[in-house]
Parts: sequence; C-alpha cells; structure tokens
Amino acid sequence: MKKEILIGFIVAVFATICGFCLYVQLFSKFGFYETLEIIREGDLFGKVLALAAIPNLFVFFIFLKKKQDYRARGVMMTSLLILIVMLVLKFL
Repeated sequence: MKKEILIGFIVAVFATICGFCLYVQLFSKFGFYETLEIIREGDLFGKVLALAAIPNLFVFFIFLKKKQDYRARGVMMTSLLILIVMLVLKFL
C-alpha cells in the first residue's frame, strides 16, 4: 500500500516538473533561464506552479480509471503539498 502511494507521489512530481517545462517552452518567448529569472523577480512562482500542476489532474483520473486508488492517493497528496507551497508563497 505504501509503495503504491509513493509511486503515485513520484509520478505526480514528475508530471508537475513536465508541466512546468511545457509551460516555459510553450508560453514564454524567452529562454529557460531568462523565464526562471522573470518568474523569480515577479514573485510568480506560485501561479506558475499552479499551472504546472494541471497534468496531475490527468494522471489522477488515469489512475482512477485503472482502479489504482492508492496511486491516485499519492497524486492527491502531491497536489495538496503543491497547494500548501502555493499558499505559503502567496502569503510570505
């Protein structure tokens, strides 16, 4: 059970990283490092992180459709962790 939750957690972290890279490549007219600098200077990390977490939604529903509920729990835990990070970044 714990192994399945960990697999879901790791898959969701990977999906979030891929979502971030896709966001930077598709929606930024600057290079990767320049975009990171713009995000840092504009305090936009929480907003970009929220957009980067969208692929977790697809991963979550794929796990549910395959009846892999514990992996879906890992994805949900990752999403909640991202939510907490976003809230902390917003209010600091």
